[in-house]
Amino acid sequence: MLLSPIAWGQIFLDNASFEDEPADATVPHGWFPCASGTTPDILPGYWGVYDEASDGETYVGLITRTDGTFESIGQRFSSPLAEQTCYKFNIDLAKSDNYSGYNKSVKLRIWISDKKCSNKQLIFQTDFIENEDWETFMVEFTAEKKAKYIIIEAYHSDKAESHKGNIMVDNISPIVFCKQA
Repeated sequence: MLLSPIAWGQIFLDNASFEDEPADATVPHGWFPCASGTTPDILPGYWGVYDEASDGETYVGLITRTDGTFESIGQRFSSPLAEQTCYKFNIDLAKSDNYSGYNKSVKLRIWISDKKCSNKQLIFQTDFIENEDWETFMVEFTAEKKAKYIIIEAYHSDKAESHKGNIMVDNISPIVFCKQA
């Protein structure tokens, strides 16, 4: 007997650990670009970044620029998130001190939506990520409406504070109901 992922209480992301051939200006398999000018990097091995992955062999690097632009990627959930339901998952984050000049700290924002690359509900925002070693963050949120997509973006406070920064992302756990361990 086959059970759907929702029956097990888990929603999966395709390639949640960003495993792919290291490359610059390339979106990892299973993900798509969401912001104009998004050219994420599959690391390590490019732009002076050689830190090891927190899980597997590779991870994704996202940057912000002085003109106020930033990079964001997204994908469709394996099953939609239900309206007014609490979910949680973990994500590993770090910054590189040597990202070809994009070395300042940035924030990470995570959005969910019913439409591809649409920022409908902000579910998570970090402070500026200063840690150069991987740190695991727990994301817990209640979906206000049914959601089919997740968007992950590098972010700085506002255009007036725009700078060349980076954030490295790896190892997103399956999404589970809040009541589960």
